[in-house]
Amino acid sequence: MMSKTNVLVGIIAGAAAGAILGVLFAPDKGSETRRKIVKTGSDSLDDMKNKINDLMAMVNDKFDDAKEEVKHVYEDGKVRVEDMKSEVRNAMHNQKA
Repeated sequence: MMSKTNVLVGIIAGAAAGAILGVLFAPDKGSETRRKIVKTGSDSLDDMKNKINDLMAMVNDKFDDAKEEVKHVYEDGKVRVEDMKSEVRNAMHNQKA
């Protein structure tokens, strides 16, 4: 999971750097270039925030799913232990009789 996160952050950072470099090498006046850099940086930051929020939502969903699965396994195990206890009690009772 961590390597996917690193790849995603790398891709976003690379795209942002490429966009900023593209603006820097464009033949515009300095004020226009600065405006474009700020807008591009802001857009890239918003994009990164959205990607991180999506990633966090996915992680939370996976965590909730895993928690539910553990709960079901625990409940199933508890029922099986109770069943085995009953079987042992019945077997011991039948041996005494």
